This record gives sequence, C-alpha cells and structure tokens, in this order.
Amino acid sequence: MGPDPRLMTRAQASAADVDVGLRQYMLRVYNYMTGGLAVTGIIAYVVGTNPTFLNAVYGTPLAYVVMFAPVVLAMIFSFRIAKMSVGGAQALFWVFAATMGLSISYIFAAYTGVSIARVFFITAGTFAAMSLYGYTTHRDLTGLGSFLFMGLIGIIIASVVNIFLASAALQFAVSVIGVLIFTGLTAYDTQRIKSMYSELDGHDIAAKKAIMGALNLYLDFINLFLMLLRLFGNRN
Repeated sequence: MGPDPRLMTRAQASAADVDVGLRQYMLRVYNYMTGGLAVTGIIAYVVGTNPTFLNAVYGTPLAYVVMFAPVVLAMIFSFRIAKMSVGGAQALFWVFAATMGLSISYIFAAYTGVSIARVFFITAGTFAAMSLYGYTTHRDLTGLGSFLFMGLIGIIIASVVNIFLASAALQFAVSVIGVLIFTGLTAYDTQRIKSMYSELDGHDIAAKKAIMGALNLYLDFINLFLMLLRLFGNRN
C-alpha cells in the first residue's frame, strides 16, 4: 500500500512554508547588515574627508572612546540582547554601526579613495561568494568554526603585541591570516544563522535573531575589508 497522498501534500506544504519563512528571515538579516554598512560608510566618509571632524575625533582623547566603543557595544549585544526589546536591539545596532563609522574614518585620510573603493568591491564579491556557499552547502562547518575562532583569538593577540613592536612583517602576516579567517567565518556564520531559524519562533525572537545574525555578518565584512585594505590599499 503506497503512502497517503494527503500526507505527502501536507509535508510538501510544510516544507514550502519553512522555505518561505527562512528566505524572509535571511533577507531580513542581509537587509540589516547592508543598512549597517551604509550607515558606517556614510559616517566614515563624512568624518574621514573633513579635517576638522577628523581632528576632533583623533586629535583628542575622544579617539580612545571611539576605538573601544564598538567592542563594548558588541559585548552588550552578546550578553543583553535576549533581555532587550526589539526596538532596543535595533537602536543599539544602528548606534554600533555609527560608532564603527567613526572608528574607521581614518581610512579616508590614510588611503586613496580609489583603492578604498576597489578593496570594497573585492570584499563585497568575496563576502557574497562565501556567504552563498555557507547558505547552500550541506557540509557541516561547525568544526571549521572552532578552528577559525582559535585563529581569531591568535590574530587579536598578535595585533595587540604589534602595537608595541610596530613590525611591518607581523602586520602583513596578521592581515593575510585575517583575510583567510574572516573569509571562512563568513561561510560559517551564514550557515549558523540559517540553522538558528525556526518557524516556531515568535515575532520578537525571530527579529532579535535576525539583528544578531546581521551583526555577526557585518563584523565579518568590516574585518575582511580592513584586512584586505592593509594588503592592497594605496596609502596617501
């Protein structure tokens, strides 16, 4: 006796609902990420191309606030987002994106505009390819994620050490390894964000998952961009 056609129809309908819901969820993630990058880029450009603004940020003790504020905000996201309202999480995400714009505004004084644009498009292409791979692959990237996280800790420590050593060779090595790490993390985070989706999530939970996922991909993009800029950017 064959399978009941009604059961097959219901199963197919359920799968279709999940696919539609997942696509909407991932679209929300990418929309948040893109919006965050736009806010960061606009603020970085406005501040970085205006000597008065740039001096107000980097010529005063405010530079230390700008430097460490994104780290503090990212930690608040990680530890407090479950208790935040959706509106609060959205507001914090936009504040984070704006603060990051201030933090990286120096690139417009340090590098030529042409090289910044070129590296941005290289980053966008690389990010899109790896995120698509992470979304479509059936390979479990969990083990790769653990390895990449250890590598991330390593380049953070090396970067801190290089503040005191000021070694060009070490900076080059960190940049090369950083490109590989954030390229891999893009695929890993995309798969992880996809796996976090559940059609049973309520509106608030789904919205906060999308915001947190957008933050992770945003950080992958920004860090990949900065690593590539160090390697291929033409300095003023």
